[in-house]
Amino acid sequence: MTVALLFGSLLLFLAMSVPIAIALGLASIVTIYGVQPMSMEAFTQTMIQGLNSFPLLAVPLFAFAGDIMGRGGISKRLLNLASVFFGRWTGSLGVISIVACLFFAAISGSGSATVAAIGMIMIPAMVSKSYNKPFAGSLVATAGTVGVLIPPSIPMIIYAVAAGVSVTGMFTAGIGPGLLVGVALIIYTLYYAKKNGYKGDQRIYTIREVVSIFKDAIPSLMVPVIILGGIYGGIFTPTEAAAVACLYGIIVSVFIYKEVKMRELPFIGFNACLLCAAVIVIIGISAGFGRILTITQVPITIADFILNITTDKIIILILITILLLIVGTFMETNSAIIILTPILLPIVMALDVNPIHFGLIMILNLSIGFITPPLGANLFMASKISHIKFDDLVKAIFPWIVVMIVVLLLVTFIPEISLALPKLLNIPV
Repeated sequence: MTVALLFGSLLLFLAMSVPIAIALGLASIVTIYGVQPMSMEAFTQTMIQGLNSFPLLAVPLFAFAGDIMGRGGISKRLLNLASVFFGRWTGSLGVISIVACLFFAAISGSGSATVAAIGMIMIPAMVSKSYNKPFAGSLVATAGTVGVLIPPSIPMIIYAVAAGVSVTGMFTAGIGPGLLVGVALIIYTLYYAKKNGYKGDQRIYTIREVVSIFKDAIPSLMVPVIILGGIYGGIFTPTEAAAVACLYGIIVSVFIYKEVKMRELPFIGFNACLLCAAVIVIIGISAGFGRILTITQVPITIADFILNITTDKIIILILITILLLIVGTFMETNSAIIILTPILLPIVMALDVNPIHFGLIMILNLSIGFITPPLGANLFMASKISHIKFDDLVKAIFPWIVVMIVVLLLVTFIPEISLALPKLLNIPV
């Protein structure tokens, strides 16, 4: 009765286009007054406790750092440096776009921000060199998915809070899958470029030009070194790293590159708060929603039901993958993580799947939703900044989705892709 009322009312509110946070709250209230699994006072207290989390402070801080660095000319310097190393390759502009997305992902922590920062420069550049326009747009949209895989990543922080695992462990585990996605995308780009005759840039850089470009890019390259080096070196926590990233972003963007004015900082800060407000509200309400699930033992009931059908680890992981791929096409990533983690985590842990490894499986699954219609946040961003028709991008995106699914299967069934680096660095997982 409780399960039917809770999820039935949630689906009803979502079908009525009620925002996810409000739908979660209303479904919880309907269930509380319908079957009284807990009091409204306890529900409210649980919501407040759900927000009383030190790691959550990193979410708006990383959003601010990513925004100010995106505006501060860092992406331009990274692209110039990538051109020096990869410019003469067949399909070089595509490869440069992917490599730049990998670097920028280690700054922004956001898929859409990565697409916007790199795409605004690289999509017109590819089109000017006779690249197929939808191919160029779909390439950048797909490369932008690494924004949530390469640390720092906001969805990783959300999952770590929801699952009760280490943020540092999640960050470290994300490097392997993120790099694997980058390599896979480069391989497909090289194949497509050779097939279509997309030649590289024949420009030969002088030693002086290489040194000048490298010197100009040093402040940009130091961002992931400072953030990730500080975390893995035990100098500061991920939340403290987010604060350091904000300070460093201000120094680089305002005082070194001078592409952001001091008077713009309040607006950027307000924009970061606005961006994260919805996520924070969802987290608070979902804490109460999750408490109802825990009291009524819904996750355990669902886990027992599935495990009674089959205990085959491979089959269950495939079923979960299909579910997450479907959910990712219509639900915002952070919302999906908050809602599904308490339900799916007990199932996979019963099969001896490492919770951090499962977190990477979940985030990679949902990141494919960034390029899958009808939601396709990265597709919409690429369409908006490049003026490519959304329908044309949808037609061009399917080969990239296949590449991403191949990587997903590798990450799912080869845990060491995620867990080897944390073990090497002696980071608990």
